[in-house]
Amino acid sequence: MGLRQGDLRDMMHNVFEIDSFASKMGADKDIVTVSFSLKEKAPANDLMEFIEKGYEFVLDADVTTGEQSDGTYKVFVELPRDRKVHENILELIDGVKKLSEIENLKFRYYKNWRSKDVSSETLEELVPNDPEKYGIKVEESRLDNYKEFFNKGFLENIDLVEDRLTIQKKYKDTLVFEFVDFGDTVQIYNNIEGKFDLMESYPEILFLTKYIGDYNISKYGDKLVFENGSKALVVKRI
Repeated sequence: MGLRQGDLRDMMHNVFEIDSFASKMGADKDIVTVSFSLKEKAPANDLMEFIEKGYEFVLDADVTTGEQSDGTYKVFVELPRDRKVHENILELIDGVKKLSEIENLKFRYYKNWRSKDVSSETLEELVPNDPEKYGIKVEESRLDNYKEFFNKGFLENIDLVEDRLTIQKKYKDTLVFEFVDFGDTVQIYNNIEGKFDLMESYPEILFLTKYIGDYNISKYGDKLVFENGSKALVVKRI
């Protein structure tokens, strides 16, 4: 029996990713990848089969064989990067929303920090439908990529699921943060709230510098600010 409305309720995270993973079918400039994060293997398999059988424009759908480092099972979908891709993504998401009953389903493009509402406007703005424009968009998004931001240390893995940032280093305990804000450094400091804390936070900042890398780190109340060049990230420890 196929999936019905609500069958994936509470099984899927409300943020999916576009163009975050390499295509298996061909060159990334020719193929758009869409990936969903599910909490268990069986629902992930069900979603994969639903997508494979239900959408003629889908080139391929697959599911990870085991649990990923972020505790989820990924369903990967590949679509042609052509003039219909935005329309096709909307059709695909309409079906997924009915199965999961997630009304506020959002997406990240190329592992960006910020998730966006799914609409024709946001897809047209962020997702290139022309292979020749793909490289330009990826390069524009590189500094906003949560994997690229942490490029100063020897970290084993970095994951962002919804607003939960997980950082792992070999032979060390995993660090978990809540994502708060990301943007240009000047703008971040203009908007940050909380009392600047130097003396009491020094041991924590020293630990984070040794663990994550040589970043300028400061603390305002319960918020930590990491600087990497012109960009800054605001998080809270969990």
